[in-house]
Amino acid sequence: MAFMAVIGFAVARLRNLFSVVMLTGIFSLTSAVLYVVLDAVDVAFTEASVGAGIATVLMLGTLALTSSEEKTSSNHPIRALLLVMITGAALIYGTLDMPPYGDPTAPINSHVVPRYLAESLTATGVPNVVTAVLASYRGYDTLGETFVIFTAACGVLLIIGRPQRGRRRAHRNADWDMEHGVRKHVILRVVSKLLAPLILLFALYVQWHGDFGPGGGFQAGVILGSAFILYAIIFDVDLARAVVPPRVTRFFLSLGVLIYAGTGMAGLALGRNFLNYSPLAHEPAHGQELGIMLVEIGVGMTVAAAMITIFFTYASQER
Repeated sequence: MAFMAVIGFAVARLRNLFSVVMLTGIFSLTSAVLYVVLDAVDVAFTEASVGAGIATVLMLGTLALTSSEEKTSSNHPIRALLLVMITGAALIYGTLDMPPYGDPTAPINSHVVPRYLAESLTATGVPNVVTAVLASYRGYDTLGETFVIFTAACGVLLIIGRPQRGRRRAHRNADWDMEHGVRKHVILRVVSKLLAPLILLFALYVQWHGDFGPGGGFQAGVILGSAFILYAIIFDVDLARAVVPPRVTRFFLSLGVLIYAGTGMAGLALGRNFLNYSPLAHEPAHGQELGIMLVEIGVGMTVAAAMITIFFTYASQER
């Protein structure tokens, strides 16, 4: 935590935006380590893949369109500094009333958590309690998060994705790119070709292993998207867009949300509440397990398609 405080102070002081992006990636990776220490491995997985991975790539893509140096301001933000200090002091004061870390008598350990730990496997058929909570007990919240990701991708497309809103890069000849671009970097080209299938395989493992251990749709979607983003960085965006056309990513972007919402509507059509998966099979636990699997697939599709769509949209713009 002390290391994170030092990184945060350095981020606030630096004017070189490239260095700031690198430090924010290190900050996210350090946060992931902290989550692992706190036994929140699923959260650490997401923080490492999204915060230290995709977010860093997207911010670098933004710098490529803007500038790597922050403009020097002549104003002295004393009021902003004072506001931050007051807010920080209020947050620290609020922690003084919290129970000690790991206290078994704390409200969080005496309310619904024991029920989740004792009953989630029997009720949902999923050994991973985190997956059961996110996809079943807290299904409404996760559906909202999926819609947020879907909306973010749509917002990027509407703001800079259309030719009249942003200047598109001229499509270059693929053979010329291979001759004068990629072939100069043989090591990168070979290593990326070796890594891409392994990344895709690992994404599938994370997707299906989420029922039994750390993983799930959010993490798998980001890892899946990173494979195509790596291909685009090494082999040029136009070549990557030829492999994964925009209409394909937009199709899966919508399909993932429809799978999630449609699974919830199926329970409603069968006489239960929305996002109640019990009637999807003869045994309620099997129905819950099937529903969790379907919604996790929907989340993975939406997240992967959103990451690819956002990156391709940024990378296709001229400076």
